[in-house]
Amino acid sequence: MRIIKSALGVLICFLIYFLRGKQGTPFYSALAVLWCIQNQTKNTLGNALQRTIGTFIGAVYGLIYILVKLSLPSIGDSFLHYAIISFTLIPIIYTTVVIRQKKASYFSCVVFLSIVVNHLMDESPYLFVLNRSFDTLIGIFVGLILNSISIHGKLDKETLFVANLDRSMDGFEGGLTPYSQVSIKNMLEDGINLTFMTMRTPAGFLEGMTDVRPKLPIIAMNGAILYDIAENRYPMVYVISASHASQVEEFILRRSFNVFTTVILEDVLIIYYRKLKNRAEKDIYERMHKSPYRNYLNKERPHEHPVVYMMCIDETEKIEALKRDIEQSEIASELKLISYPSDEYQGFSYLKIYSKNASVQNMVDYLKNMTGTNTQISLSDNNNSGADYYFPECNQLVRKMHHLFTWGQNKGRRNEYGNLHRHIQQKRAG
Repeated sequence: MRIIKSALGVLICFLIYFLRGKQGTPFYSALAVLWCIQNQTKNTLGNALQRTIGTFIGAVYGLIYILVKLSLPSIGDSFLHYAIISFTLIPIIYTTVVIRQKKASYFSCVVFLSIVVNHLMDESPYLFVLNRSFDTLIGIFVGLILNSISIHGKLDKETLFVANLDRSMDGFEGGLTPYSQVSIKNMLEDGINLTFMTMRTPAGFLEGMTDVRPKLPIIAMNGAILYDIAENRYPMVYVISASHASQVEEFILRRSFNVFTTVILEDVLIIYYRKLKNRAEKDIYERMHKSPYRNYLNKERPHEHPVVYMMCIDETEKIEALKRDIEQSEIASELKLISYPSDEYQGFSYLKIYSKNASVQNMVDYLKNMTGTNTQISLSDNNNSGADYYFPECNQLVRKMHHLFTWGQNKGRRNEYGNLHRHIQQKRAG
Protein backbone atom coordinates (compact mmCIF):
# COMPACT_ATOMS: atom_id res chain seq x y z
CA MET A 1 0.00 0.00 0.00
CA ARG A 2 2.89 2.37 0.64
CA ILE A 3 4.09 1.81 -2.94
CA ILE A 4 0.62 2.36 -4.37
CA LYS A 5 0.01 5.44 -2.19
CA SER A 6 3.37 6.90 -3.27
CA ALA A 7 2.49 6.66 -6.95
CA LEU A 8 -1.03 7.95 -6.33
CA GLY A 9 0.34 10.85 -4.25
CA VAL A 10 2.64 11.99 -7.06
CA LEU A 11 -0.27 11.77 -9.53
CA ILE A 12 -2.43 13.93 -7.25
CA CYS A 13 0.37 16.51 -7.01
CA PHE A 14 0.52 16.72 -10.81
CA LEU A 15 -3.28 17.00 -10.94
CA ILE A 16 -3.20 19.92 -8.47
CA TYR A 17 -0.50 21.54 -10.63
CA PHE A 18 -2.85 21.46 -13.63
CA LEU A 19 -5.79 22.68 -11.55
CA ARG A 20 -3.64 25.65 -10.46
CA GLY A 21 -3.13 26.57 -14.11
CA LYS A 22 0.40 25.14 -14.12
CA GLN A 23 1.51 27.53 -11.40
CA GLY A 24 4.44 26.51 -9.20
CA THR A 25 6.76 23.53 -9.59
CA PRO A 26 5.15 20.09 -9.08
CA PHE A 27 8.60 18.52 -8.74
CA TYR A 28 8.83 19.84 -5.17
CA SER A 29 5.31 18.66 -4.31
CA ALA A 30 6.21 15.18 -5.57
CA LEU A 31 9.37 15.10 -3.46
CA ALA A 32 7.43 16.12 -0.36
CA VAL A 33 4.70 13.52 -0.82
CA LEU A 34 7.24 10.75 -1.38
CA TRP A 35 9.06 11.74 1.78
CA CYS A 36 5.89 11.92 3.88
CA ILE A 37 4.26 8.63 2.89
CA GLN A 38 5.55 6.05 5.34
CA ASN A 39 4.55 2.57 6.46
CA GLN A 40 3.17 3.97 9.73
CA THR A 41 1.06 7.07 10.31
CA LYS A 42 3.19 8.25 13.22
CA ASN A 43 6.24 8.25 10.90
CA THR A 44 4.31 10.31 8.36
CA LEU A 45 3.46 12.97 10.93
CA GLY A 46 7.09 13.19 12.02
CA ASN A 47 8.38 13.44 8.47
CA ALA A 48 5.74 16.03 7.58
CA LEU A 49 6.75 18.17 10.54
CA GLN A 50 10.44 17.93 9.60
CA ARG A 51 9.71 18.82 5.99
CA THR A 52 7.49 21.78 6.93
CA ILE A 53 9.98 23.25 9.39
CA GLY A 54 12.86 22.71 6.97
CA THR A 55 10.97 24.37 4.15
CA PHE A 56 10.22 27.53 6.12
CA ILE A 57 13.76 27.85 7.49
CA GLY A 58 15.26 27.41 4.02
CA ALA A 59 12.77 29.82 2.48
CA VAL A 60 13.49 32.53 5.06
CA TYR A 61 17.24 32.32 4.52
CA GLY A 62 16.66 32.21 0.76
CA LEU A 63 14.72 35.47 0.93
CA ILE A 64 17.43 37.08 3.06
CA TYR A 65 20.08 36.15 0.52
CA ILE A 66 17.95 37.44 -2.34
CA LEU A 67 17.74 40.83 -0.61
CA VAL A 68 21.51 40.87 -0.06
CA LYS A 69 22.16 39.89 -3.67
CA LEU A 70 19.86 42.58 -5.03
CA SER A 71 21.55 45.26 -2.91
CA LEU A 72 25.02 44.14 -4.05
CA PRO A 73 24.75 43.58 -7.81
CA SER A 74 28.55 43.48 -8.11
CA ILE A 75 28.55 39.98 -6.65
CA GLY A 76 27.01 38.63 -9.87
CA ASP A 77 27.81 35.02 -10.70
CA SER A 78 31.32 35.20 -9.24
CA PHE A 79 32.99 32.68 -6.96
CA LEU A 80 32.16 35.02 -4.07
CA HIS A 81 28.49 34.36 -4.77
CA TYR A 82 28.96 30.60 -4.27
CA ALA A 83 31.25 31.11 -1.26
CA ILE A 84 28.56 33.17 0.49
CA ILE A 85 25.98 30.47 -0.31
CA SER A 86 28.23 27.78 1.17
CA PHE A 87 28.93 29.66 4.40
CA THR A 88 25.24 30.58 4.80
CA LEU A 89 24.59 26.87 5.36
CA ILE A 90 26.27 27.24 8.77
CA PRO A 91 23.60 29.51 10.32
CA ILE A 92 20.86 27.50 8.58
CA ILE A 93 21.97 24.24 10.19
CA TYR A 94 22.64 25.97 13.50
CA THR A 95 19.09 27.37 13.47
CA THR A 96 17.68 23.83 13.35
CA VAL A 97 19.93 22.91 16.28
CA VAL A 98 18.78 25.91 18.35
CA ILE A 99 15.09 25.15 17.82
CA ARG A 100 15.76 21.43 18.49
CA GLN A 101 14.76 20.28 15.02
CA LYS A 102 18.08 18.88 13.84
CA LYS A 103 16.40 16.36 11.56
CA ALA A 104 15.02 19.28 9.52
CA SER A 105 18.49 20.61 8.68
CA TYR A 106 18.76 18.64 5.44
CA PHE A 107 15.47 20.02 4.09
CA SER A 108 16.39 23.55 5.16
CA CYS A 109 19.59 23.34 3.15
CA VAL A 110 17.87 21.79 0.12
CA VAL A 111 15.21 24.52 0.01
CA PHE A 112 17.80 27.28 0.45
CA LEU A 113 20.04 25.91 -2.29
CA SER A 114 17.13 25.37 -4.68
CA ILE A 115 16.25 29.06 -4.28
CA VAL A 116 19.66 30.71 -4.45
CA VAL A 117 21.35 28.40 -6.97
CA ASN A 118 18.64 27.42 -9.43
CA HIS A 119 16.14 30.27 -9.27
CA LEU A 120 17.92 33.38 -8.08
CA MET A 121 17.79 34.94 -11.55
CA ASP A 122 14.06 34.32 -12.03
CA GLU A 123 11.98 37.36 -12.96
CA SER A 124 10.23 37.16 -9.59
CA PRO A 125 12.40 35.33 -7.06
CA TYR A 126 10.00 36.39 -4.31
CA LEU A 127 7.17 34.64 -6.10
CA PHE A 128 9.33 31.56 -6.51
CA VAL A 129 10.02 31.43 -2.76
CA LEU A 130 6.30 31.62 -2.09
CA ASN A 131 5.50 28.97 -4.69
CA ARG A 132 8.36 26.77 -3.48
CA SER A 133 6.94 26.78 0.04
CA PHE A 134 3.40 26.29 -1.21
CA ASP A 135 4.44 23.39 -3.48
CA THR A 136 6.04 21.62 -0.54
CA LEU A 137 3.01 22.16 1.67
CA ILE A 138 0.80 20.66 -1.06
CA GLY A 139 2.95 17.52 -1.09
CA ILE A 140 2.93 17.32 2.71
CA PHE A 141 -0.85 17.75 2.83
CA VAL A 142 -1.41 15.07 0.16
CA GLY A 143 0.95 12.68 1.97
CA LEU A 144 -0.82 13.15 5.30
CA ILE A 145 -4.25 12.60 3.74
CA LEU A 146 -3.21 9.46 1.84
CA ASN A 147 -1.43 7.91 4.79
CA SER A 148 -4.42 8.50 7.06
CA ILE A 149 -6.78 6.68 4.67
CA SER A 150 -7.47 3.08 5.68
CA ILE A 151 -9.03 0.54 3.33
CA HIS A 152 -10.61 -1.17 6.33
CA GLY A 153 -13.92 -0.47 7.94
CA LYS A 154 -14.66 -1.61 11.48
CA LEU A 155 -11.70 -3.48 12.93
CA ASP A 156 -12.04 -6.30 15.44
CA LYS A 157 -11.02 -4.76 18.75
CA GLU A 158 -13.16 -7.11 20.82
CA THR A 159 -10.82 -10.07 20.38
CA LEU A 160 -7.52 -10.72 22.11
CA PHE A 161 -5.03 -12.12 19.60
CA VAL A 162 -2.29 -14.35 21.05
CA ALA A 163 0.68 -15.01 18.74
CA ASN A 164 3.50 -17.51 19.25
CA LEU A 165 6.45 -16.75 16.95
CA ASP A 166 9.25 -18.55 18.79
CA ARG A 167 10.37 -20.63 15.80
CA SER A 168 10.34 -17.59 13.53
CA MET A 169 12.43 -15.66 16.06
CA ASP A 170 14.87 -18.59 16.01
CA GLY A 171 15.21 -18.22 12.24
CA PHE A 172 13.27 -21.29 11.10
CA GLU A 173 11.11 -21.38 7.93
CA GLY A 174 12.39 -18.01 6.73
CA GLY A 175 12.40 -16.36 10.13
CA LEU A 176 10.77 -13.13 11.20
CA THR A 177 10.67 -11.14 7.96
CA PRO A 178 10.63 -7.34 7.55
CA TYR A 179 7.15 -7.68 6.01
CA SER A 180 5.85 -9.45 9.12
CA GLN A 181 7.35 -6.90 11.49
CA VAL A 182 5.96 -3.94 9.52
CA SER A 183 2.53 -5.58 9.28
CA ILE A 184 2.48 -6.29 13.03
CA LYS A 185 3.48 -2.70 13.81
CA ASN A 186 0.72 -1.42 11.52
CA MET A 187 -1.88 -3.59 13.27
CA LEU A 188 -0.64 -2.36 16.64
CA GLU A 189 -1.02 1.21 15.42
CA ASP A 190 -4.56 0.40 14.27
CA GLY A 191 -5.42 -0.75 17.80
CA ILE A 192 -5.28 -4.54 17.66
CA ASN A 193 -5.36 -6.22 21.07
CA LEU A 194 -2.27 -8.35 20.54
CA THR A 195 -0.06 -10.19 22.97
CA PHE A 196 2.71 -12.71 22.36
CA MET A 197 3.12 -16.06 24.04
CA THR A 198 6.71 -17.28 24.24
CA MET A 199 8.72 -20.02 25.88
CA ARG A 200 11.54 -17.49 26.08
CA THR A 201 12.43 -15.13 28.85
CA PRO A 202 11.50 -11.47 28.27
CA ALA A 203 15.12 -10.91 27.26
CA GLY A 204 14.87 -13.59 24.61
CA PHE A 205 11.69 -12.05 23.23
CA LEU A 206 13.18 -8.54 23.09
CA GLU A 207 16.22 -9.86 21.21
CA GLY A 208 14.14 -11.91 18.80
CA MET A 209 11.52 -9.22 18.15
CA THR A 210 13.83 -6.21 17.93
CA ASP A 211 11.53 -3.86 15.98
CA VAL A 212 8.18 -4.75 17.55
CA ARG A 213 7.06 -3.38 20.90
CA PRO A 214 3.53 -4.62 21.74
CA LYS A 215 1.37 -2.36 23.86
CA LEU A 216 0.01 -5.25 25.95
CA PRO A 217 2.21 -7.27 28.32
CA ILE A 218 3.67 -10.41 26.76
CA ILE A 219 3.13 -13.90 28.18
CA ALA A 220 6.64 -15.24 28.75
CA MET A 221 8.20 -18.44 30.07
CA ASN A 222 5.23 -20.55 29.03
CA GLY A 223 2.75 -18.65 31.17
CA ALA A 224 4.92 -18.14 34.25
CA ILE A 225 5.06 -14.35 33.89
CA LEU A 226 3.49 -11.34 32.24
CA TYR A 227 6.04 -8.75 31.18
CA ASP A 228 5.12 -5.16 30.35
CA ILE A 229 7.79 -3.95 27.92
CA ALA A 230 6.81 -0.27 28.06
CA GLU A 231 6.86 -0.16 31.88
CA ASN A 232 9.66 -2.72 32.30
CA ARG A 233 7.73 -4.52 35.02
CA TYR A 234 5.99 -7.83 35.70
CA PRO A 235 2.24 -7.34 36.37
CA MET A 236 1.73 -11.02 37.19
CA VAL A 237 4.13 -13.80 38.15
CA TYR A 238 3.65 -17.44 39.18
CA VAL A 239 6.60 -18.56 41.30
CA ILE A 240 7.94 -21.69 42.94
CA SER A 241 8.29 -20.96 46.65
CA ALA A 242 11.83 -20.40 47.92
CA SER A 243 11.83 -23.52 50.11
CA HIS A 244 10.38 -25.75 47.41
CA ALA A 245 12.84 -24.36 44.86
CA SER A 246 15.72 -25.33 47.18
CA GLN A 247 14.42 -28.90 47.29
CA VAL A 248 14.21 -29.04 43.50
CA GLU A 249 17.70 -27.61 43.05
CA GLU A 250 19.18 -30.07 45.53
CA PHE A 251 17.34 -32.96 43.78
CA ILE A 252 18.79 -31.95 40.39
CA LEU A 253 22.32 -31.20 41.62
CA ARG A 254 22.55 -34.62 43.35
CA ARG A 255 22.10 -36.17 39.90
CA SER A 256 25.07 -34.22 38.52
CA PHE A 257 23.07 -31.77 36.42
CA ASN A 258 23.58 -28.05 36.26
CA VAL A 259 20.44 -25.93 36.55
CA PHE A 260 19.80 -22.36 35.42
CA THR A 261 17.52 -20.83 38.04
CA THR A 262 15.65 -17.64 37.16
CA VAL A 263 14.37 -15.22 39.79
CA ILE A 264 12.90 -11.71 39.60
CA LEU A 265 14.06 -9.19 42.18
CA GLU A 266 12.47 -5.73 42.03
CA ASP A 267 11.65 -6.19 38.33
CA VAL A 268 15.20 -7.34 37.52
CA LEU A 269 15.65 -10.80 36.02
CA ILE A 270 18.59 -12.76 37.50
CA ILE A 271 19.78 -16.21 36.40
CA TYR A 272 21.83 -18.26 38.86
CA TYR A 273 23.92 -21.22 37.72
CA ARG A 274 26.69 -23.50 38.99
CA LYS A 275 29.36 -25.26 36.94
CA LEU A 276 28.69 -25.50 33.18
CA LYS A 277 29.07 -29.16 32.25
CA ASN A 278 28.27 -29.68 28.57
CA ARG A 279 28.74 -27.89 25.26
CA ALA A 280 25.11 -26.79 25.03
CA GLU A 281 25.23 -25.08 28.44
CA LYS A 282 28.52 -23.39 27.64
CA ASP A 283 27.26 -22.15 24.28
CA ILE A 284 24.01 -20.84 25.77
CA TYR A 285 25.94 -18.97 28.42
CA GLU A 286 28.41 -17.49 25.92
CA ARG A 287 25.59 -16.28 23.69
CA MET A 288 23.27 -15.02 26.38
CA HIS A 289 25.33 -13.53 29.20
CA LYS A 290 26.42 -10.53 27.10
CA SER A 291 22.85 -9.39 26.69
CA PRO A 292 21.88 -6.19 28.54
CA TYR A 293 18.53 -7.84 29.33
CA ARG A 294 19.99 -10.73 31.33
CA ASN A 295 22.01 -10.95 34.53
CA TYR A 296 23.88 -14.22 35.02
CA LEU A 297 25.42 -14.99 38.42
CA ASN A 298 27.73 -17.96 38.93
CA LYS A 299 26.71 -18.61 42.52
CA GLU A 300 24.13 -20.30 44.70
CA ARG A 301 20.69 -18.74 44.73
CA PRO A 302 19.86 -16.97 48.02
CA HIS A 303 17.49 -19.35 49.78
CA GLU A 304 14.90 -16.68 50.57
CA HIS A 305 14.26 -15.84 46.89
CA PRO A 306 11.31 -17.57 45.15
CA VAL A 307 11.92 -18.88 41.65
CA VAL A 308 10.14 -18.15 38.37
CA TYR A 309 11.53 -21.14 36.53
CA MET A 310 14.43 -23.57 36.21
CA MET A 311 16.04 -24.90 33.09
CA CYS A 312 18.31 -27.86 32.37
CA ILE A 313 19.76 -28.91 29.04
CA ASP A 314 21.60 -32.16 28.42
CA GLU A 315 21.59 -35.25 26.26
CA THR A 316 18.01 -36.32 25.54
CA GLU A 317 18.21 -39.65 27.39
CA LYS A 318 19.55 -37.96 30.51
CA ILE A 319 16.86 -35.26 30.43
CA GLU A 320 14.11 -37.84 29.99
CA ALA A 321 15.48 -39.81 32.94
CA LEU A 322 15.67 -36.67 35.09
CA LYS A 323 12.11 -35.76 34.24
CA ARG A 324 10.87 -39.25 35.21
CA ASP A 325 12.77 -39.04 38.49
CA ILE A 326 11.19 -35.70 39.34
CA GLU A 327 7.70 -36.87 38.37
CA GLN A 328 8.04 -39.90 40.65
CA SER A 329 9.35 -37.87 43.60
CA GLU A 330 7.55 -35.91 46.31
CA ILE A 331 8.72 -32.56 44.91
CA ALA A 332 6.64 -32.94 41.73
CA SER A 333 3.29 -32.03 43.28
CA GLU A 334 3.81 -28.25 43.01
CA LEU A 335 5.63 -28.29 39.67
CA LYS A 336 4.87 -28.08 35.97
CA LEU A 337 7.44 -29.93 33.85
CA ILE A 338 8.00 -29.42 30.13
CA SER A 339 10.67 -31.20 28.09
CA TYR A 340 11.36 -31.01 24.36
CA PRO A 341 14.23 -31.65 21.92
CA SER A 342 16.57 -28.77 21.14
CA ASP A 343 16.55 -27.43 17.58
CA GLU A 344 20.00 -25.90 18.02
CA TYR A 345 21.86 -28.76 19.70
CA GLN A 346 21.46 -32.13 18.04
CA GLY A 347 20.83 -34.94 20.52
CA PHE A 348 20.09 -32.55 23.40
CA SER A 349 16.79 -31.72 25.08
CA TYR A 350 15.51 -29.04 27.43
CA LEU A 351 13.75 -29.57 30.73
CA LYS A 352 11.90 -26.50 32.01
CA ILE A 353 10.34 -26.39 35.45
CA TYR A 354 7.61 -23.95 36.47
CA SER A 355 5.07 -23.50 39.22
CA LYS A 356 2.08 -25.77 38.64
CA ASN A 357 -0.06 -22.62 38.49
CA ALA A 358 1.88 -21.22 35.52
CA SER A 359 -0.58 -21.20 32.66
CA VAL A 360 -0.85 -19.37 29.37
CA GLN A 361 -4.65 -19.48 29.64
CA ASN A 362 -4.54 -17.88 33.11
CA MET A 363 -2.47 -15.03 31.67
CA VAL A 364 -4.79 -14.74 28.66
CA ASP A 365 -7.78 -14.46 31.00
CA TYR A 366 -5.94 -11.74 32.94
CA LEU A 367 -5.32 -9.79 29.72
CA LYS A 368 -8.91 -10.26 28.52
CA ASN A 369 -10.14 -8.77 31.78
CA MET A 370 -7.56 -5.97 31.47
CA THR A 371 -8.56 -5.07 27.88
CA GLY A 372 -12.28 -5.82 28.12
CA THR A 373 -12.08 -8.21 25.16
CA ASN A 374 -14.74 -10.90 24.79
CA THR A 375 -12.96 -13.59 22.80
CA GLN A 376 -9.48 -14.85 22.02
CA ILE A 377 -7.75 -16.26 18.96
CA SER A 378 -4.33 -17.90 19.11
CA LEU A 379 -1.91 -18.32 16.21
CA SER A 380 1.40 -20.17 16.29
CA ASP A 381 4.32 -21.21 14.11
CA ASN A 382 4.69 -24.34 16.28
CA ASN A 383 2.31 -27.19 15.50
CA ASN A 384 2.59 -28.55 19.07
CA SER A 385 1.25 -25.41 20.72
CA GLY A 386 -2.46 -26.27 20.45
CA ALA A 387 -3.22 -22.88 18.87
CA ASP A 388 -6.38 -22.16 16.90
CA TYR A 389 -4.26 -21.56 13.78
CA TYR A 390 -0.90 -23.07 12.85
CA PHE A 391 1.34 -21.70 10.10
CA PRO A 392 4.99 -22.77 9.76
CA GLU A 393 5.93 -19.52 7.99
CA CYS A 394 5.72 -16.24 9.84
CA ASN A 395 4.35 -14.34 6.83
CA GLN A 396 1.43 -16.76 6.54
CA LEU A 397 0.64 -16.39 10.21
CA VAL A 398 0.75 -12.59 10.10
CA ARG A 399 -1.42 -12.46 6.98
CA LYS A 400 -4.01 -14.67 8.69
CA MET A 401 -3.96 -12.49 11.80
CA HIS A 402 -4.39 -9.38 9.65
CA HIS A 403 -7.26 -11.05 7.82
CA LEU A 404 -9.00 -11.95 11.09
CA PHE A 405 -8.40 -8.49 12.54
CA THR A 406 -9.89 -6.73 9.50
CA TRP A 407 -12.85 -9.04 8.88
CA GLY A 408 -15.14 -6.53 10.56
CA GLN A 409 -14.97 -4.33 7.45
CA ASN A 410 -17.11 -6.73 5.41
CA LYS A 411 -20.71 -7.06 6.55
CA GLY A 412 -21.12 -10.16 4.49
CA ARG A 413 -18.43 -11.93 6.48
CA ARG A 414 -19.60 -11.04 9.97
CA ASN A 415 -21.75 -14.14 10.35
CA GLU A 416 -18.83 -16.30 9.24
CA TYR A 417 -16.62 -14.49 11.74
CA GLY A 418 -19.13 -15.11 14.52
CA ASN A 419 -19.32 -18.78 13.58
CA LEU A 420 -15.51 -18.93 13.79
CA HIS A 421 -15.57 -17.56 17.35
CA ARG A 422 -18.28 -20.03 18.38
CA HIS A 423 -16.35 -22.91 16.81
CA ILE A 424 -13.20 -21.94 18.71
CA GLN A 425 -15.07 -21.66 22.01
CA GLN A 426 -16.81 -25.01 21.44
CA LYS A 427 -13.48 -26.64 20.65
CA ARG A 428 -12.00 -25.34 23.90
CA ALA A 429 -15.03 -26.45 25.88
CA GLY A 430 -14.76 -29.92 24.35
